[in-house]
Amino acid sequence: MSELAMRAEKLDAADELRGKRDGFVLDEVVYLDGNSLGALPAVVSGRVEDVVRRQWGELRIRSWEESGWWTAPERIGDRIAPLVGAAPGQIVVGDSTSVNVFKALVGAVRMAGEGRDEILVDATTFPTDGYIAESAARMTGRTLRPVAPADVPGALGGRTAAVLLNHVDYRTGRLHDLPALTAAVHAAGAYAVWDLCHSAGALPVGLDEHGVDLAVGCTYKYLNGGPGSPAYLYVRRELQDRFDSPLPGWNSHAEPFGMRGGYEPAPGALRGRVGTPDILSMLALEAALEVWDGVPVEAVRAKSLALTDFFLECVAAYVPEGRVECLTPAPHAERGSQIALRCDDAGDVMKRLVEAGVVGDFRAPDVLRFGFTPLYVGFADVERAARVLARTLG
Repeated sequence: MSELAMRAEKLDAADELRGKRDGFVLDEVVYLDGNSLGALPAVVSGRVEDVVRRQWGELRIRSWEESGWWTAPERIGDRIAPLVGAAPGQIVVGDSTSVNVFKALVGAVRMAGEGRDEILVDATTFPTDGYIAESAARMTGRTLRPVAPADVPGALGGRTAAVLLNHVDYRTGRLHDLPALTAAVHAAGAYAVWDLCHSAGALPVGLDEHGVDLAVGCTYKYLNGGPGSPAYLYVRRELQDRFDSPLPGWNSHAEPFGMRGGYEPAPGALRGRVGTPDILSMLALEAALEVWDGVPVEAVRAKSLALTDFFLECVAAYVPEGRVECLTPAPHAERGSQIALRCDDAGDVMKRLVEAGVVGDFRAPDVLRFGFTPLYVGFADVERAARVLARTLG
């Protein structure tokens, strides 16, 4: 056994989150793709069966009240809230990330008013965020300007209505400075909209602490909600009475069963709802969130950094020098919970890694991505992944 393998065993033995691994359905594969789709929490299957057989099969329509279906979007939002540093009553769950980005960005522009005619968007953003931002700009008569996150402070001005940023870059794993960038946006009199898809459940976010205006995120990555599980929308409490959603649905009406022709928004975060919730996916997510009971996000972050540090050490020890280039920043303050390695034949390398039992993912044209989900990834997994990577590259 190598020195690194022995260290991995000792690190696993001392890991305070190690017991959480038993709450997931895992096999012998080293699963390092939780930044795309989280593993299945063991409790979910039985809960979904109950929803289907009893709540839907027996109670049927009564379940909207008796099984709590109607209040699920805000109830589950309150379960997510501590994971992103938000007090209750500010998050509603439902719709996709794309739909929530549209709601948040257009809502921010409307709050900014007519005097501000420019939207800034993260130039390195996940493509959908860029597509939504471009459409929102057209629909609101604003100009869209892509800007690298580091250049945002210098690009802000009296014309800026809203800024859409990613907390963690999906390609490289770079963690952007949410507190400083939010403060800069506010100093310019604009509104900050953050995409938390690659940070929620992996590191502290501090939405309330840092005065973030609006935020969105998916739940199928580090929150393990399942494929296509509903996203969420955060609207800071102080802004809720002013938030004018571009998608006013009957579920966000102050009197949804009044069936009135005129729209009157519900109070609070509820005005972020649109139509009938996707109950099966939503309640699967609610069950999945139980794995977070008693888990401090700070402990998750500490293990995440330890895992990524150890992976980089193992890669440096095992992989021939010059064969891969790390795109993820080394400083902890600039790193999310993934490592991105550049490799000329990355697509083929990832296929062979998966065949060898190490699952990461490939991003065109030349990036190997490895996501480290501290609730179920251990140090022995990390050492094995680096060893298999070295063998594959060799």
